Amino acid sequence: YQQNPKTYAIVKQLLAEGNAGELQKYFGSRMEFGTAGLRAAMGAGISHMNDLTIIQTTQGFCRYLEKNFSDLKKRGVVIGFDARAHLSSGGSSKRFARLAANTFISQGIPVYLFSDIIPTPFVPYTVTHLKLCAGIMVTASHNPKQDNGYKVYWENGAQIISPHDKGISQAIEENQEPWPQAWDDKLIDSSPLLHDPYAMVNKEYFKDIQKQCFYRNINKETNLKFVHTSVHGVGHKFVQLAFKAFDLSPPFAVPEQKDPDPDFPTVKYPNPEEGKGVLTLSFALAEKDGARIILANDPDADRLAVAEKQESGEWKVFSGNELGALLGWWIFTCWKNNSRDTCAIKDVYMLSSTVSSKILRAIALKEGFHFEETLTGFKWMGNRAKQLMDQGKAVLFAFEEAIGYMCCPAVLDKDGVSAAVITAEMASFLATRNLSLSQQLKAVYDEYGFHITKASYFICHDPKVIQQLFDNLRNFDGKNTYPKSCGRFKVSGIRDLTTGYDSSQPDQKAILPTSKSSQMITFTFANGGVATMRTSGTEPKIKYYSELCAPPGNSDVEQLKKELDELVNALEKHFFQPEKNKLQRKTE
Repeated sequence: YQQNPKTYAIVKQLLAEGNAGELQKYFGSRMEFGTAGLRAAMGAGISHMNDLTIIQTTQGFCRYLEKNFSDLKKRGVVIGFDARAHLSSGGSSKRFARLAANTFISQGIPVYLFSDIIPTPFVPYTVTHLKLCAGIMVTASHNPKQDNGYKVYWENGAQIISPHDKGISQAIEENQEPWPQAWDDKLIDSSPLLHDPYAMVNKEYFKDIQKQCFYRNINKETNLKFVHTSVHGVGHKFVQLAFKAFDLSPPFAVPEQKDPDPDFPTVKYPNPEEGKGVLTLSFALAEKDGARIILANDPDADRLAVAEKQESGEWKVFSGNELGALLGWWIFTCWKNNSRDTCAIKDVYMLSSTVSSKILRAIALKEGFHFEETLTGFKWMGNRAKQLMDQGKAVLFAFEEAIGYMCCPAVLDKDGVSAAVITAEMASFLATRNLSLSQQLKAVYDEYGFHITKASYFICHDPKVIQQLFDNLRNFDGKNTYPKSCGRFKVSGIRDLTTGYDSSQPDQKAILPTSKSSQMITFTFANGGVATMRTSGTEPKIKYYSELCAPPGNSDVEQLKKELDELVNALEKHFFQPEKNKLQRKTE
């Protein structure tokens, strides 16, 4: 009884070889469905992304939605996909999206299935725009080429948060037997319940982001040149359209990387966060065409990396925190200069995640708007933004250090398309003042105080060692005592979001939600430094994020950098103890 001859053949081969180890890997445990949905390699068995696991996941999700929405058959869901594909198992994002659509349609639920590849932010946009019950995006973003994923949005247009993940997970367990005709995705093509939102969204989205376009005349005139790469993903066409919507000349596209290619042949990892390696071809094209700025999207175009050629001829790749500082400054400045009603500043908000730079807090304090931090991940910022907007507040901007930016309230998730074109407008405006992005970044720091950040990670494959490392921090000088210092640096505050302790609160209880299943401790130091240590939900890593915030007027950047380097060295030596714990350093 075989529905997918390719995965069937893989399993049959393993059985013939009697390869119990591999079979255990394929069938030993089902993929975890978490708040980020699913993410795993494509292949055979219940531990991988394939036709069967997509059908089972969607059946569970469908039953969960039926339980939560009485009007599901009236409103429906949206499904989008990227360009990933896996030859040996026959899996592809498009195939998975069609199987998911078939599952809903078989239950009489309308499906808005995009007919072609799209950026991830188009799914939350469509949920909000058409007031649908939910959205699914089939993508593994910037993961290695063999991976795929299944990302879920709720009716509020933000990624799901707990308890929905547990509810969906349980419903998947209860609906594992494929329904009749589950495999026959051709049925959807003749169904009156199938709609294609592609043309509508391509019109409406670009109309909506134009609300963030403030300097059309400058855009038309600018002689600044941009290079754009979509790193073999979906971004090319949409960034071209965004530039057109802002009256900017189209950016030069890196020819080897502009068309979708599931093999990502020109990069080791399709992740622009990895810095210069991914940008090699972009630098070459920029040199050839005399472009000063490079805009790089990850393969599903929800993130953005930016690089600028410096006076010295060197290229500077901005960190997520630096671009967050620039975009935060820019979006606030545009709001201030174009807002009819400046007294409403008390209703203006910006958000960032707790491991991102606190530069927005410094700008908010000086300018008089609100800043809030959330837990790590855009699901938290999207959900919080929606709550605030429902209370009549204006959420201008949210960002995370992992190069994710939400610049436009029509999408309650990170969006690399709008971020790219808004960055281009900002750069064009600054050029009329003879300023580069780097010079403006320095001006932001001069005005609001320097914020210097440094982040890295250690790899550790042994969960027991990780547990021990964090237990040691919670019982540092005897039982239930946290460290009072780290080398020569005095600790002035501790927030532990695993246990819910916060030394700075009157009742010593943390304000942000806590999660016993993941480790996360933030140390504040007497010198103005902050460091967070946390485990990663998706990789065998212990990550750290550190920042030194100086008050405005302290302009000795080199001294600040030296101080932060010393703090990080102390953190590694005393809190991570890499030799004792046999931790593997991040390799540059």
